[in-house]
Amino acid sequence: MKVDLLKYMSNRLTEESARKERPGPVITISRLYGCPAKKIARKLIADLAEKMMVKGESSAPWKLITKEIMSESARELDMDPSKIKYVFEYEQKGLIDDIFSAHLSKYYKSDRKIRNTIGRVIRNIACEGNAVIVGRGGVAITRDIPLSLHINLEAPLEWRVLRISEKQNLSLEEAEKYAMDVDKKRKQFREYFEGKNTDYTQFDLTLNTMTLSVDEIVRIIIKAAEVRNLI
Repeated sequence: MKVDLLKYMSNRLTEESARKERPGPVITISRLYGCPAKKIARKLIADLAEKMMVKGESSAPWKLITKEIMSESARELDMDPSKIKYVFEYEQKGLIDDIFSAHLSKYYKSDRKIRNTIGRVIRNIACEGNAVIVGRGGVAITRDIPLSLHINLEAPLEWRVLRISEKQNLSLEEAEKYAMDVDKKRKQFREYFEGKNTDYTQFDLTLNTMTLSVDEIVRIIIKAAEVRNLI
């Protein structure tokens, strides 16, 4: 079903192109846990806005997509956002919980339906354009959009563990276990959309957040976006 879903997302591009001549542009940012993705994304949005102002461009401003994904997905599913929050935390229902939920609630939606809806919402936002999407399997869902750029943030585990330990007041052992667990869940979430062991959704750029500053990373992303004619 994973490969079929990817084909489905790809086929939708034809329909979306009819509504919008040039789907995108969109920038996705994936990351290993402990890398400052949101800080980089916020700086990127601010610098893109400044760049547009200097150029005197009147197109829609670039926007960071975060809470909109969950709220729009919940609206389409006719569910309270709190009921699908667990998916955004990369959790899954156990089989027993799933069976009980299906019997006890008329508003029950399976994990698969929720994830497919999230994928569709992200796809639609990406096609509307001028969007920066952090995580959520963005690279797998939007990879075939020509006006797209896909960034991966990484750093050595020891460096990330120190940051996580300080920020969340965890021991180094707890921080390492937590980082590896989150990395694994994020990878599984992305693989749901892209298929397992596929090289279709390789990133365009992988950047080391230990050796590169936030400002340097943002400048590199903007330069790459210019080269790819996204801006």
